[in-house]
Amino acid sequence: MRKRVTAAAACLSALALSAGTIPAASAATPSDPPPAGSITIRVLTVNGSGCPAGTAAVSTARDNTAFTVTYSNYVAQAGGESNPTDSRKNCQISLGVYVPQGFTYAIASADYRGYAHLADGASGLERATYYHQGMVQSPPLSHTIRGKFSDNWQFTDSTPVTELIWKPCGETRNFNINTELGVDKGNSKPEETSFMAFDSADGGVRSIYHFEWKKCLGR
Repeated sequence: MRKRVTAAAACLSALALSAGTIPAASAATPSDPPPAGSITIRVLTVNGSGCPAGTAAVSTARDNTAFTVTYSNYVAQAGGESNPTDSRKNCQISLGVYVPQGFTYAIASADYRGYAHLADGASGLERATYYHQGMVQSPPLSHTIRGKFSDNWQFTDSTPVTELIWKPCGETRNFNINTELGVDKGNSKPEETSFMAFDSADGGVRSIYHFEWKKCLGR
């Protein structure tokens, strides 16, 4: 039976406030429309079993409201002839985000999408967090799919506007994303292979990070 999975989760302000300082005073309120100027995002470093060199790419929406990260070889699997190390894959990616002068940004939400084939009794897990270099991370959020399942999946992690973590105005800080996929074969048949991927059957799925924008005070 084919089915589609969606989920939403809000970040916890208590964790953010206890672990670091949110530079709200450096930007005007409320949130502003996206800047009209050019935004450049570059992949600076990648590390992890889920994203070998050359398999992660990034692009920016034309209206400056979001950017996408695409993985071409990010798959966790278990059962069948899978190796034990195949059951968990992770990726740490560091991005250089260059925005027009006088603006700063936060990430309001992230859509994680992919494809999974899970045998009856198996399960798959997706976990993600992100942060500005040197600042507090978003709380790691996890989502689980239980077999029997064979379809695209999507999870959305959202942060309320009042709890966004803004890049300090006038500072250059990389934006770091940590993701993980895991598959547990559970009590599925030993010969059955289950997998979960940051990809889709047609290759048309991407992880999308949605910007929130502010103009910097005095700039």
